[in-house]
Parts: sequence; C-alpha cells; structure tokens
Amino acid sequence: MSEMITADLVDLDLSAQTKEAAARALAERMVAKGRVTDLDGFLADVAAREAQMPTGLDGGIGIPHCRSEHVTEPTLAFGRSAAGIDFGAADGPADLIFLIAAPAGADDAHLTILSSLARQLMNDEFTAALRSVGDAAGAAALIRGDEPPATATPDSAAVSAAASAETAADTSADGGARPFRIVAVTSCPTGIAHTYMAAEALENAGREAGVELVVEPQGSAGFTRLDPAVIAAADGVIFAHDVPVREKERFAGKPTVDVGVKAGINKPAQLIADVRGKAERGEVTASANGAGTPVERAGDAGDSYGTKLRKWLMTGVSYMVPFVAAGGLLLALGFAIGGWQINKAPSVMEHFSWTQVDSWGALMFQIGGVAFGFLVPVLAGYIAYGMADRPGLVPGFVGGMIAFNINAGFLGGLVAGLLAGGIVLTIQRIKIPPVLRGIMPVVVIPLISSLIVGFLMFVVVGKPIASAQKSMTDWLSGLSGTNAVLLGILLGLMMCFDLGGPMSSRSTSWRFRPQRA
Repeated sequence: MSEMITADLVDLDLSAQTKEAAARALAERMVAKGRVTDLDGFLADVAAREAQMPTGLDGGIGIPHCRSEHVTEPTLAFGRSAAGIDFGAADGPADLIFLIAAPAGADDAHLTILSSLARQLMNDEFTAALRSVGDAAGAAALIRGDEPPATATPDSAAVSAAASAETAADTSADGGARPFRIVAVTSCPTGIAHTYMAAEALENAGREAGVELVVEPQGSAGFTRLDPAVIAAADGVIFAHDVPVREKERFAGKPTVDVGVKAGINKPAQLIADVRGKAERGEVTASANGAGTPVERAGDAGDSYGTKLRKWLMTGVSYMVPFVAAGGLLLALGFAIGGWQINKAPSVMEHFSWTQVDSWGALMFQIGGVAFGFLVPVLAGYIAYGMADRPGLVPGFVGGMIAFNINAGFLGGLVAGLLAGGIVLTIQRIKIPPVLRGIMPVVVIPLISSLIVGFLMFVVVGKPIASAQKSMTDWLSGLSGTNAVLLGILLGLMMCFDLGGPMSSRSTSWRFRPQRA
C-alpha cells in the first residue's frame, strides 16, 4: 500500500456527523495532497456510487469509494469516529471509515493493492488494531502493511490450485467422506471493495463450516478464471454480485444461490447453508445466464403462458427468417439465370461448367434448396432454445429434421420444437445425483431428450401431423378458378397477421395500427 496512504490522509478524531460530511472531510485531505483535482466533482462521484448501494458493512465499517476522472492516482484516506456515522449498515453506525479514490483508468497493480485492503477489513484482528492505534503514522503503517498482519489468510489462487489438485479424489486422505465443495463468484459495480470483501468473508465462512470453498472475485483489476476441473467437481455455486457474472455458463447444471454482493459479506454462513440445502434437494439451475431462458430474459416476470408461447414460437421464426431470405433469393436467382426448368438440372457435383450460364443458375438454385432444407430444423431447434436455453437445441434440431424427413412440414417443426423444450424442462426438474451434474448439459440431457423426441415424432405424432400438413397443402393447391377470390382473401389475411403486418402478433392489441414507411 506504499504511498497510497500516508499520515496526512488519516484522521483519528473524525468529527463528522453524516456520511456526506465524513466523505468531504477525508476528500479535503486528498485535495491537499494533490490526489484529487476537483473536490465537488469527486464528491458527486462518491455520492453517485453511494446511491447505487450503501457502503456500510457490519462490524462498524464504512467504505465510501468510487472511480472518478478527478482523481490523479489511487488514494486511500482513513478516519476514525468516536460517535459513529451511519453508512447504511444493518448493525448500526460505522466508526472506521475508508474513503477509496481510484482514477477512471487505474492500473491493475494499484487496484490489486486496494483489493488486498478490502480483504483485510474482514480480519477482526486488523480492525481491532485500527481501533486501538494511537497515532496517524501508526494507522497509515498498519493499513499499508508495513507491520505484519495479525493473521494471514490464504490467497484465493492458492486455494484454487489446491482444490484443483484434489478434484479427482472423492474421499479424504483418512478415508472419510470428502468435504462439500463450493465455487463462488463475487462482483460489485466498481470492483474495488465489496468484491474482495465478499470473497474473503465466504472463504472464512467456508473454513469455519468445514467446506471446500473457492472464490473467483471478478474485480476491476480483471479476474483469474477458476480451473474448469474445480468447477466440475463443485457440489454447489454461490453468486454474490451486483453486476452480471462473466461467463456464467461455466456454472450451469449445479445447485446455485444467487444474491447481492452485500449478502456475501454479511451472511456468508447462511449462503453456504442455503447451497448445501439446495444440493441435498437436488435443485439445479436450468439456465446458466441468470434470468432463465432467452424468452424469460427478454420478457417480463408476469408474462402469461400465452405470451410465453407466442415468444417461443417467434424465437424459432426469427432464427428461421434469414434462411428463408437467403434460400428464397438464391432460388429466384437460379430461375432468373437458368430458366424455369433449372430445377431439373443435374447436381453441380456431377456437372458444372465455369463458362455456362445454366451451370451458375443450377449452382444458385441448389444452394438455395439446401438453405431451404434448414427451415424446419432451425424453426424447431430455436423454439426449444427459447423454452429451455441451449440444452433444448439438440432435441429441437433432431425433432425438426425428423419432421422434415417425414414431410410433416412447418406444423411438424412447431410440434417438435415445443415437445423438445418441454421434455428438456421436465428432465431439468428431476433430482440428479451430484456425480452426474457435470455431464447433464452436454451428455445426459441431449441423449435422453433426443431419444424421447425422436420416438414421439417417428412413432406417435409424426404421421398424423404429416397427414394434416398434406391435407392443408392440397386444400390450398385446390383454391383455383372460382376459388381464386377466396385464395386472395386468405393470402391477404396471412400477410396482415404475418410479421410486421397491421395485425401482427407483435402488436399489443388486435387493432389495426399505422405502418411506418
């Protein structure tokens, strides 16, 4: 912590009565040292950070902090209040106040030092020494680490490496049952203080509870990803965060507790107990991306089933449309270049001449036909994706391809997609032994769901759907002559209700609406 805090930045008799006054008193010391160029601008940034989430912590600690363009170099000021100042902590006012100022482009080395301080604040001996130190120079030396810490805590990377070396072992050295294993991720808006304090609190609580707990703090100085073997061997996951967890899909398929970062600081033991309870009940996350499936992440919590069904179907349609556009245009170009009989041309694998226009027409037509062949599988696959996220893709595509092969058409694709999504969601609700959770998303779910969907499409529902599809196609084909008017009305209605039409399903009501040019 060299030069980041000096005796001039310490006030052991802080007389401020409010958190705003405390921040101003400590910030004035930073201005006097030339560390802050604009006092009011910096305090506005501190207040904006405080508005996101109170910075008071249990144990009498307040840590107002921010990144600001008015800070010239990473700086820390410390104040000790006899009366205590309310920083929003549940257990009352804070008597130890740390004002952390980081430049907008602070380098990783300085941010790492600040994160070390944040971890130290979870050390009772450290905070006790700060409460008893008698002079400003001694307090600055203690915070800088010039004096040996009262206790040493293991580095997170070292814990991760040790856990990685043991992932293959299912029992402890003495033959007893192996400890419960947890991986955790912590993060906060600025990535300076709460991120690392939550990590330290969880690690301490893990040691006290006798569990093997490894934390990945995702702070401003970057983060070191947990070893995939450590994640695979974990029995549960804790997310203590106020910003989205990066690469969250790594933790899919495990019992998960998802809370704010302050819960990781204030009640780590409860979080450990919660994730153990979920593991015992076999509760696993159906999605790795936080708010459920893609449809759930894009919608509102109160969406009705009908609304969700529409969004599932529209998810499939939206991914299918580019195939329609590419395939249709290629087919049209093939007819335009090669003539109306180009559909009878031999495969370009067997006959293609660089100098013949017909060959190029046949090439475009056949590529367009291949693109069109994806329509039903893509429709079914992404309907299932909208319902069950990535685990739904494999059975959805399998069911869609079966629908295509048995001539069940788009109707078969719709049914296959809904079946695949529903089957995956059902499998995800089954209580799974911990040993199987790591392979569920990549082996078990695709295998079982594809088998069930394939059986249903081939043996149970495929033939009736194919018959219904053929009947509708034949009926539309028969609308000619005197039925031409009916065919025109039908096509007009289809355009109205299709994507973008005045009575589109994207409309919020069944009323005509003006169209944009």
